[in-house]
Amino acid sequence: MSSSTHRYRAVGSWTGSTAVGYDSYDRAHTLSCPPAPGELTMSGDPAFLGNPGRLNPEQLLLAAVVSCQLLSFLAVAARARVDVRGYEDDAEADMPEDDKPMRITAIRLRPRITVAPGTDPEKVHKLVGLAHEHCFIANSLTSEIDLRATIVSD
Repeated sequence: MSSSTHRYRAVGSWTGSTAVGYDSYDRAHTLSCPPAPGELTMSGDPAFLGNPGRLNPEQLLLAAVVSCQLLSFLAVAARARVDVRGYEDDAEADMPEDDKPMRITAIRLRPRITVAPGTDPEKVHKLVGLAHEHCFIANSLTSEIDLRATIVSD
């Protein structure tokens, strides 16, 4: 069996001047991830003088965890022949300033998963756990991840 390394690219770009000091330089920058077209216009967290109307790196980290869990779950559910009809997550992350080094310490995933009528909710919960074990992004983090799914049928 051969192994391979998956590589990913991200290109960040900023122009301006920091000569005006910490309180005044523009935090706006762009981020792209070739070969995907387009770019994100980002900023810093508003707590660090960023623009609240733009995404920040902390939000993207949380979004990556949400997306990876969703994709991992859909994959294990499809392999198990479970008919998933919907998946919504309203997740949160915490980054306390007094816990040094400052970092995201906790992530709360709260997926609401809709399945076909007659689907065993216990089986779905087991698949949620299996998906979490296989989530590449979650496995890359040291943050505590609390995952509590709600299973409903349509």
